[in-house]
Order: sequence, then structure tokens, then C-alpha cells
Amino acid sequence: MIAYVTVGADDIVRAKGFYSAFLPALGYDLKEGPEGLSYALPVAPGQTPVFADFYVKPTFNGHPATAGNGAMIAFEASSQQQVRDLHAAALAAGGVDEGQPGFRASYGPTFYVSYLRDPQGNKIALFSSNPAEPGRDG
Repeated sequence: MIAYVTVGADDIVRAKGFYSAFLPALGYDLKEGPEGLSYALPVAPGQTPVFADFYVKPTFNGHPATAGNGAMIAFEASSQQQVRDLHAAALAAGGVDEGQPGFRASYGPTFYVSYLRDPQGNKIALFSSNPAEPGRDG
């Protein structure tokens, strides 16, 4: 199980604006401290986290943060409409479009996805594969 994912950011304030534009709508709580931003889904007392935490931090070595070539982080939305709404909110908060919301021929018939880059250049996917919604072929 993946416990956490961390991305580097040179401008934490800008990164906070971007990630706070959509992560709270997916249920993530934000804890902010001098070490950066920590987004986590709520966990009941005594329970073990099921999903990975997501951290946005300055680099540990003090060099500029860079995006990983081929790296992408995907967040699951509850519906196709939520993918569209969160993609728009993330773009309005400083993201860069890497693929408008929609179906992709290379994925399953219910996989609805959008792609964007955060202000640091990290690639983010927002997707829904809700089987109750119309699929690519229907």
C-alpha cells in the first residue's frame, strides 16, 4: 500500500491555491506547517488509513523543485461532472491544461479523465470511472 506521495514546490502559497481548489472537494483535509502542506483523508480513531496522504513541500536539499518525467498523480472524483468542475477550478487556480475532461480511446469505456499540471509542473489526473454514468460507447 502506498502510504504517502510528496511533490516539491518552490512557491508553497501558489501550490496551496492550486491544490486547495480541488482536494477539499474530494474529502482531503489540509494541515499546514513550516514544512509545507499535508493533505489527508479523514481516518476514524483507531483505524488505519486506506488511502495515501499527499504532501507538498519545499525540497529537502534546497535546490529548485522539478517535476518527474513520466510521473503522474491521479485523484479519483465521484462523477464525470465533478471531474469537469475540479479541472476548471484547478485551471482557475494556476494549473495548466494537459487534456480536457473526456473519455480516452486507450482506457476502459467508463474511464473519464482530465489532465493538468500544477504550478510547479507536476502532472495531475482527475478521473471518474463510475459505472452508473454513461460510458464512452453509450
